[in-house]
Order: sequence, then structure tokens, then C-alpha cells
Amino acid sequence: MSSRSGSTRDYETNSQSHDHSTSPPVPESSDTETEGLIFYHMDLYGSKDRFEIFPEELSGRGDTSLGDMRRESALSSKKIQRPQEVGYDLEKEVAELAKMYGLDEDREKELEFPGGHLEKVESRWPPAHTEKAGSQGSTYNMSSSSSMKDPSQSTKQQGLHDQASQGENQSKARADDEAESNLRSRGGLRSSGMSDEWNSQAVSEEEEEEEEEAANVFCSTCKIPIRAFDKLFGEHKDHEVAQLPSAVESEKEEIHKNMCKLEEQIAQMENVASHLEEIFITVEENFGRQEQNFEVHYNDAVQVLAQKYEEQLEALGEEKRQKLEALYEQLVSCGKHLDTCKELTDETQELFLENDKAEFMKAAVTMVDRLEEFLKKEVDLELSTLPDFEERVIDVSEVEQLMNSINAIPAPCAPVINPQAPNAATGTSLRVCWGLFSDDTVECYQLCYKPVSNERHSDEQAEHTLKVKETYCTITDLLPNTQYEFWVSALNASGISPPSERAVYVTAPSPPTIKNKKIRSCENAALVCWDSRDINPVDSYTVELSKLTDEENDDIITESIVGIPNCEVLIHLQPKQKYHICVRAQNLGGSSERSEPVLIHTTGTCFYLNEDTAHPLLAILDDGFTISCDELENPECDLPVYDNSFTRCIAILGSLIPFQGKHYWEVEVEEDTEYRTGVAFENTPRHGHLGANNSSWCMRHIITPSRHKYEFLHSGMTPDIRITTPPRRIGILLDYENCRLSFFNADLAQHLYTFNSHFQHYVHPCFALETPGILRIHTGITTPPWTALP
Repeated sequence: MSSRSGSTRDYETNSQSHDHSTSPPVPESSDTETEGLIFYHMDLYGSKDRFEIFPEELSGRGDTSLGDMRRESALSSKKIQRPQEVGYDLEKEVAELAKMYGLDEDREKELEFPGGHLEKVESRWPPAHTEKAGSQGSTYNMSSSSSMKDPSQSTKQQGLHDQASQGENQSKARADDEAESNLRSRGGLRSSGMSDEWNSQAVSEEEEEEEEEAANVFCSTCKIPIRAFDKLFGEHKDHEVAQLPSAVESEKEEIHKNMCKLEEQIAQMENVASHLEEIFITVEENFGRQEQNFEVHYNDAVQVLAQKYEEQLEALGEEKRQKLEALYEQLVSCGKHLDTCKELTDETQELFLENDKAEFMKAAVTMVDRLEEFLKKEVDLELSTLPDFEERVIDVSEVEQLMNSINAIPAPCAPVINPQAPNAATGTSLRVCWGLFSDDTVECYQLCYKPVSNERHSDEQAEHTLKVKETYCTITDLLPNTQYEFWVSALNASGISPPSERAVYVTAPSPPTIKNKKIRSCENAALVCWDSRDINPVDSYTVELSKLTDEENDDIITESIVGIPNCEVLIHLQPKQKYHICVRAQNLGGSSERSEPVLIHTTGTCFYLNEDTAHPLLAILDDGFTISCDELENPECDLPVYDNSFTRCIAILGSLIPFQGKHYWEVEVEEDTEYRTGVAFENTPRHGHLGANNSSWCMRHIITPSRHKYEFLHSGMTPDIRITTPPRRIGILLDYENCRLSFFNADLAQHLYTFNSHFQHYVHPCFALETPGILRIHTGITTPPWTALP
């Protein structure tokens, strides 16, 4: 049951209260009981603390015994009616009581109370007692007399007692010792009815009540949950306490922190275990390599010893053969000599048997000569060879050298060279990195490289070798945008490792070169072209532009356009600004250095003269915007011309104007010079005159004996227009959007003529001289406001 210490409640007196204590059921309270009474915790009733709170009760009772007072307080506590509050669940409380006493659900019985509620009442409740306890003023006597007055209530209690007795026989195996002692105590009460027994029963009920009360605070000193009452009056009075929910949250946080630390330790231990597994594998691998190293060295030593043995055995056999041959020859010689001696002896003996003296003398003289000649020969009685063999010593120096070469440190494994990292190269240098994924001892590394040749039949490139201590190296003095092949080996006292796999690195490109004379711009855009200085192609280009906002402070705002695949780019700019533009080349190795910057003004349209289209008699002066012609006697001269040059008309084209919108430029002319100026398509005929075809539009100035004549030609046709004041500075306005080409006298801000034509393609400015003279072209001019046509 939940603790109710320290709380104040108003209880209704018109409803029955059923508790799990061993006292008899209390009938309905009489109307004489007063509502709104303040009840203290049941532990205070009948205790010494109660008398300290209510001292007047101790004096008013007189002869009442302490046991009677305890019994009265215990029985009075049962009369407290439970409030009919929202959320109160009597069924749940009965289930908790059944669990505490070890009863099963089948031993619970629904009992309908007068209030109309169906509640579950425990079958182990004791029956109603009919005996009086002996004290007239006790609550027990009141309840007993009330039971006698209400036979139906007594019958119900007797039925509950019978069911409780039957349930006891079925659940004795599960009932604990405390429940059985309580049953025996209640049996004793029924038999004796003595006040002392009721006193012990009330004390037992109070202890059970205390056990049932749930802890609602946490003692920080003892580190255990306690009841709030224990903090006020118990042994935890001076201890530091905290609310149970906050203590739970605090403990959860502490457990969470410890769990996090535990997870970190688990992760660390897993890493250590993984590292240990790697070490195990490395030990096995090193053992295998060491074993193989020993085996190789010992096999080499055994092979050398076997070779030495074979060599010595062969030499010994040769010596034996020589000895035997010498002895055999000497033995044959001795045999021959012995045969000769025997033969001479036999002949001499036969000679002595000759009777004829004359024959004897003849034969004797011959025999004597033979004997003398034979005896003159020296007989070699010495042994030609000795039977002993010379002592041969096996040279084991080579074996010792092999044995000494066996080292506990094996030759290292092959390193692993890394692929090229981004931005790890410049135009003349490369940073190469590698790794050694083993525990081998390495003294240094040997890095080799050579250029990669793209030609199949080119000469073999020379290899270069470097020795370094670290696992990286920066190689300098290389060619820009060139591929190099690298491989590396590890060295120690035992030898050199196999080479790594080869990796191809590439140096960064060279800075591009911007073509200043091919830059075209207008008020809101610019077309920038450049050349790549690299033999090998690059991946892309990056254009960096800086807007000069304050020349004095050199305040620069930088923007970049990346991923440009070709050597030109159209850039959108802001009008009336100045920009510095530079270009970088990109490849796998990184970015090149910046090109030399160019300055672009967006005050007006800028273009350049195309020298490839110029007639051989037309000259372009040093400023690049002035053309001149000194002689026109034979325009169709034999001077060398380009394929794109004009051959009949002494003319030149400017660069293409590839921007939409309006474009304005001016041409400064001399009054006595005949000329043509306007625009033309790229495919305008080079062997014709400007304005004589449908691909060019121009203004022509002709000097006649009577006046200056001006023609505005397209397809050889011109309107009849008279200009009284010869212009010295001609303004030309090209309007793509409105399909107009207008001519103005810039000095007078006077409109001369306008072609209305749909330009199907972008056009080139064009200029021509028909008499010796010069033309000066002015570009980058802001379009004057008076050029606006209605």
C-alpha cells in the first residue's frame, strides 16, 4: 500500500472500508461520527509517539491498559473509509494483497458491497468474532456487537472464513512462514479472545502496513530508498535526502555516463583485440619468412658442402688412378726385365754345355757382349709412387660466409606505392608517397623513376634512382605536364625487397599564354583566348578574374570559372569596369601557375585586326589599329598572300564580334582618302569588293572632281544620299538585337545612314583603302547617347 504519512485527507463516513488486516470487518459507521476529521499516520496510533502528540488522551483514559489502547487504535484505523477519488483501483490493491500473502487469483472472490460496487475481497480474511474482548469501551466490542446485530453480515463473514480455510489447504506449499504465523496468530485470537492476543495481532498488522508502504524519497547518505515518514521520525532524520524521481534521473544519468565509458572501453578493447589479431598474423608471417630464410640459407650451405665434397672426391679418385697407373707401368717394366734376365741365364747355361770349343768361343763372345750390354742398363728399383695420399682440406670459407649471412632480420617485403594525391605536383616537381604494411626492419628506400614515353618505338628512357630514409620524396627538375613512372624497394642489412608495383604520376601543366590580340570584349562580356604551352593535353582550364574596384588601395575581388575544356571562354562582366584576367591549366597533378594577366575594360567594344585577312599591300602599324597603303598601281600584285587574304580589294577584317547587344566603334579618316568601312560575314568573298555582295555592308567614300560622294553599299546597291560635310570621324553602331547597322558623323553627332538587315551570323568589322592613305580604328568607346535612333 502506498504511504500516507504526513498527508491530510477528508474521508467519507457513509461507505465501507475493507482492509487486508486481520481485524474483523467493520460495519457501516453511524451517523454520530463526524466528517472532516484529521487522521494521522496509522503508525502513530497506539504508540508512544502518539501520546507525545496527543497528551490529553493519556490522562483521560485512566485505567485503560496500553494493550487495550493499541487494540483500539488498530481497530479504529480500519474504520477509516477510503476516498472515492478518481483513479483509485481497489481491485488492483486487492491483487497486491493477494500477491503479498501468496494467494492465487482463483482464491479471490467478487463481493458486492451495499454501495453497488463489485470489489475483489481476499478469501483469507478471518471470520467475524462473536466473543467480546472484555473491555466495554473498545472498538472490538463495538464491532462484535454490531456483527451480532447484523446476521447477514456475520453469515457473509463466516462464508469468507470457510473459503479462506479451503484456500489455505490448497496453497500451503506456497505460503511463506510469515503468512502461516499470521494464520496461527489469528487462530489463537479466535480461540482465546484475549486482549494480549489482539494486541500482538495489531502490532503484526502495523508491521505489515509498514512493509507495504512504498518508498518515496531517497537517502543520499545511506544510498537506499526510504519513506518520507522515516525522514521525519526514523533513523534517517539527520540524513540528506532527495526526491525519488530526481534521484532516479540522477542515477540514470550516472549509469548512462558509466555506460558510455564502458562502451568506450569496449571499443578500445575491440581495437586492442583487432590489433592483437593483426600482430598474431604478423608473427605468423614473420615466422614463415624467417623459416624460409633459414631454409634457403641452409640449403645453400648444404649445396656448397656437397659441391665441395664432390670436387674433393673427384680429385682423390684422380690421384688414385695416377698412382695405380704408375705402379702398373713399373710392374710391367720389372716383369720385362726379369724375363730378359731369365732368358740370358738359360742361354748361358746352354752355352756351358757346348763341347765344341770353337763354337763355344763364338757363342761366348756374343753372350758376353749381350750380358755386358744388359748389365749396363740401370734398373729402377725405387717405387714410382707412394701408397699414401696427400692430405686434402675442404675449403669451408664459403660455407662460413653463407652461415654468417644468416640473420634474424629477413629482407623486407615489397612496399606499396600510393596513387598520386590531388595537388601533389607542380610544373617541375612531384611528391611521391608509399607505405610498408609489415613490421620489417628498413634502413632506407630506393626510389626509381623514368618518364613515360607515348611513342611505341622511341628510345628507352633513362632511369633515375634515389635513396631516401622517409616514406615520401619530392622529385624536382621535371618537365611540365609529363607522366613519370615510379617504383620503390626497401633495403636493410639482409638485402633488398622486391620492387613495388609501378605507379604513374603526372606533373602540373605549364601556365597558359593569353592571346592579347585575339581578346574581344564589350560592355557586358569578353571572349578570352589562350595557348597551351604543354605538349600533352590538359584536363581543363580555370579563368580567374579580378575586378579592380579601387586603384589606389588595389582592392581586388576575385572570381573563378572552372572546368573550361577549350582554350577560350566567354565571360559575362559588368559594364564600365576594369578586370585583370589570368588563366590556369589543370590536370591530375594539380594546377599550373597563373598566366600573365591581361587588363580588360568594359567601357565599350574591343576587337583586333586579323592580319591573316589583310591584302599584301595593306600594312598594320605598330599600334595594331592603324592601317596604311602606300601604292595602288597594281592591287593584284604577285606578293605572297595568305589563304584567307583579300586579293582584289585592299581590305582587312577585324576579329569576330560574338556578343549580342549593341557595339560601337569609330574610324578616323582623312578627307582626301577613298575608303570603305562596315561589317562583313566570315565567308565574304576575298576576291571581290566590300559591299558588292550580300555578305557585306559598308560605307564608301569616293572623291569626284565636283564633290565628295558617299555610298552605303550592300549587294552592290546604294541609296541616293548626299552628305554636305565630309566626316573626319565615322561612328559605327552594330545592333544585333534590332538588326541595324548605323553610321554617324561622330564630330557632329549626326546620323548618316542605317541598314536594316537581319544578321544571320555574327559579323566582322571590315576596312578597305582605295587610294594611298591611312585609317585609324578606335575601340573600347562607350556608346554615345546620341546614337539612339527613334
